[in-house]
Amino acid sequence: MINPIILEDCISSKVMRLSRFTANVFRKHIKPFGITESQLALLFILYTNRNLNQKRLSEVSLLEKSSLNRNLNRLFTAELITKDDFPIITITKKGEELLETIIPEWQKAMNRMEQLLDKDGLHALNLVLEKVAITQ
Repeated sequence: MINPIILEDCISSKVMRLSRFTANVFRKHIKPFGITESQLALLFILYTNRNLNQKRLSEVSLLEKSSLNRNLNRLFTAELITKDDFPIITITKKGEELLETIIPEWQKAMNRMEQLLDKDGLHALNLVLEKVAITQ
């Protein structure tokens, strides 16, 4: 029989639960725009980093190749990004306009998470991410 204490202490389980909870908060706010959190993250990355190819975008986004390809294809189909300057992937004017429309809702989700985590939780989250990033 599996010891229930082991399951309660599972770091992976705790991180997945936090991730699911956080994703649900953000999903609630961005769902009306017909875009996923991963796709939105890619748009944010492409907006702030103008000269990325697919390999570099994969490294920055930390998405596996199959997930990245699936999300990029949906963004290409929606004309939110383009490969006109292949191999560089660029956000389109339409993509930028969508970001401008989404940002107020995204900010509401950010505010909600900041409220739930409070100052101590945000500090702890940043500390954990910093520690994990060092090993990458």
